[in-house]
Amino acid sequence: RKGRPAAGNLYFERAYLRKVSSSQLNESPFSPPPSGSTMGDSTNFESPVMPKQKTHKGTKKRFRLTATGKVKHRSAGTSHLSARKTQKRVRHLRGTSVAAKSGIAKNIKLALAGNSY
Repeated sequence: RKGRPAAGNLYFERAYLRKVSSSQLNESPFSPPPSGSTMGDSTNFESPVMPKQKTHKGTKKRFRLTATGKVKHRSAGTSHLSARKTQKRVRHLRGTSVAAKSGIAKNIKLALAGNSY
């Protein structure tokens, strides 16, 4: 391939992949970069912006927040094998229920990253 360094020379191959200029190839890879220059298309690392908290997808599928901040969830034991349960038990398991005000609800809110879904 035209313009690509010879295979086997990892330092020059990596430099080529990072699109480093030829003047920087002659410098030592351990020397600090010149002041005021950025390498490639990298972001500015001195930015005070923190990374965003990601939503836990398993929690997103199982729980929902009400307008007042309570945690709703589906009752356990409702997906199958309802023929052996009493009618009263099946009836009471229907719908959703609210999680207890405990550390569990706080952890669920943290996993949802402030979203209600």
